[in-house]
Amino acid sequence: MKLTNQTAIVTGASRGIGKAIALTLAREGCNIAGVARNEASADSVAEEVRALGVKFTGYGVDISSSSAVNECVDRVQREFGGIDILINNAGITRDTLLMKMSDEDWTTVLQTNLNGAFNWTRAVTRPMMKARKGKIINVSSVIGLHGNAGQANYAAAKAGLIGFSKSVARELAARNITCNVICPGFIQTDMTSALAEELRQKLQDQIPLKRLGTADDVAALSLFLSGSGSDYITGQIFTVDGGLFI
Repeated sequence: MKLTNQTAIVTGASRGIGKAIALTLAREGCNIAGVARNEASADSVAEEVRALGVKFTGYGVDISSSSAVNECVDRVQREFGGIDILINNAGITRDTLLMKMSDEDWTTVLQTNLNGAFNWTRAVTRPMMKARKGKIINVSSVIGLHGNAGQANYAAAKAGLIGFSKSVARELAARNITCNVICPGFIQTDMTSALAEELRQKLQDQIPLKRLGTADDVAALSLFLSGSGSDYITGQIFTVDGGLFI
């Protein structure tokens, strides 16, 4: 198996893309430290992951808190013996037009979607540098590349994540640590399932492949970027959008 005896921290692991990534990596022998807002949510995927024959521990963490993230990373190192892969996937939306956007709408999204990734990446840097290896994968969005009306906060956070990742890639390359970005397009998740059928069809009509993506589409790329086949790839942006932004 490709990732046997390795350990991955996956944030936002309780559902959607994060859950698909956790299960995909686990199928290849990777132990999973699953992070969610609370321990009960994190443990919701425990049975499915452990059924694949790997170790799983769920952690409830406020990822906007650097102290909470640092404490969790210390726990993961003690309980798993090391950290090989970090998947910064957790994210939220607070969509509204700019003129109606509150300070809280702006700050909350930036704290989770951008500051959270910073907190995790900084926390794993020392153990990865000591081990002289590591894979960091940041899940951004095509919205971070192209913007979208009503999502100024989300677009700012996801665009910031791209610039952050390129800087991290440059800083850590000498220690054999890679950092890459996945930018999903419209993916079938809880958020898109709430869309009206008319809007959903309109979206699909704009996509050359004529369908929304699945969480497994994103997870498949995360698996490649986590494995040895991507050892000479760093600082890159990969879109998974069905050709929407060719």
